[in-house]
Amino acid sequence: MGVIFKRTKILATIGPATHSEEMVHKLIEAGVNGFRLNFSHGDTAQREEQIRWIRDASKDIGKPVAILQDLQGPKIRLGMLNENVEVKAGDEIVLDHAAEHNGMTLPVQYNLAEKVKVGEPIYIFDGKVRTTVIDIPSDTAIKLRVENSGTLMSKKGINLPDTDFGGDILTPKDLEDIEYGVHQDIDYVALSFVQSADDIHNLRQLLVAGGSRAQIVAKIETKAAVREDVMEEIVKATDGIMVARGDLAVEAGAEIVPIVQRRLIALCRKHGKLSIVATQMMASMVDNPEPSRAEVSDVANAVIQGADSVMLSDETANGSYPLETVAAMKKVILYTQDNAPVATITDYMLMKSAQLDAISTAAVRLAEQLKAAAIIAETKSGATAATIAAHRPNLPIISVTSELWAAQQLGLSYANRSYVRPDSSEAGFDLAKELKRDGFFGDEPVTVIIVSGQQPGIIGTTDTIKVRVLE
Repeated sequence: MGVIFKRTKILATIGPATHSEEMVHKLIEAGVNGFRLNFSHGDTAQREEQIRWIRDASKDIGKPVAILQDLQGPKIRLGMLNENVEVKAGDEIVLDHAAEHNGMTLPVQYNLAEKVKVGEPIYIFDGKVRTTVIDIPSDTAIKLRVENSGTLMSKKGINLPDTDFGGDILTPKDLEDIEYGVHQDIDYVALSFVQSADDIHNLRQLLVAGGSRAQIVAKIETKAAVREDVMEEIVKATDGIMVARGDLAVEAGAEIVPIVQRRLIALCRKHGKLSIVATQMMASMVDNPEPSRAEVSDVANAVIQGADSVMLSDETANGSYPLETVAAMKKVILYTQDNAPVATITDYMLMKSAQLDAISTAAVRLAEQLKAAAIIAETKSGATAATIAAHRPNLPIISVTSELWAAQQLGLSYANRSYVRPDSSEAGFDLAKELKRDGFFGDEPVTVIIVSGQQPGIIGTTDTIKVRVLE
């Protein structure tokens, strides 16, 4: 029997619980394929340590690993309070960007007076305290009526589901972080609180101007982004989607999250884009060594829907059992992929390149018909391998590229295992023979499908399918 590996990948967040070179190494060995660096917390010195640890461990283990820079975005929070504030239905509070805490006047880290309108709802502390805007008494303050009893604490998040930020979702902090990121070894940039495809285009211009090859992941967590006429336009504009279920549930309603998740994964498959399912996938393992049955079902459901990656947040950033969580998630992924087929999609697949899509479709069907052990994709930018992955083949995709950055980005792509090798006319077949010698395909003869181009190393020239038998 050959090597068995998971097709849906694991993206883990680094935090206080995993902030060490040893833990990063252990997480990769346990099954992590990519790391999320949450730019809402930490400083540049910590980031540089984390990036170095990831790259060193990746090289040592021989496994390309993706790094995702998660921008904070307009994540609005209360400022520092002198003490916790108890509120009840009917109370009136003021959020003032220019004030300190004084009774029922509370500081806020963003000038909401410039954006909100009277009558709009505002949810504080992950929706635990719900309020409505009743007045805008100054250029920096808004007055709210409290709708339910609760407790307000320092730095708790604020959600504004009906407020239009008018495309102004990149904060000064985000712009500084983007400038920092373009000079670092970053593979993906996650854009928070996306509302339209224009938000993607704006970030793309900044990355290109900075000379970055990083791809964009649009975080879907606003009511505006899940409108039927907007959702697909965002998918088409971006390189990947993150279903950011925590804020999405507060912003748009928890009942819509499962349906939006399924629709977004299907759209990503339709257009050949990366899909990541995030938030509370194994939340109970922050404090417990075993997941709940509901969490196991949640992960399995994402695998069956065909997600490229599933993400861990607090579980690995702050939890007591980060390694056990990764091991449990990997176990669920492997069992699910071996016992349940990926759901079919009804939408006709629409890739950027019709030729590459046709070649990829034929390769997957040929591999299934010949019961091939793997599809070998020779790819410069990763596009060939990612397009094959969009078809969700029930077998490994072995990607060979001369570009380390492409191999790292493919770390989060469905069923992909990437290798860096020099460009050559036989790069795919040479890698296949190497893997056969190393026992990857087991002892028996196997068939592999090789997808390549007649001009190795040139992006967009994939045009050939070969069938090879490895003795």
